[in-house]
Amino acid sequence: MRVPVTIEEAELETDEGRMIDGVVAICTRCDHEVESYGTSERSVKRCLALMREECPEGESNFYVDENE
Repeated sequence: MRVPVTIEEAELETDEGRMIDGVVAICTRCDHEVESYGTSERSVKRCLALMREECPEGESNFYVDENE
């Protein structure tokens, strides 16, 4: 199943306490969030892959950016 994901740019805190630009992906079905450092297309794709791996419902969906 194709599930749209909302992608937002945000400032994320690293483990060392520094702030860095990144992206947050939010599932439109269950509101699960994943984040990735950087704002490139590669960071967005990483979030979509993480969303599939970390689905709290245990589903194996195909996640896509809702703006594409």
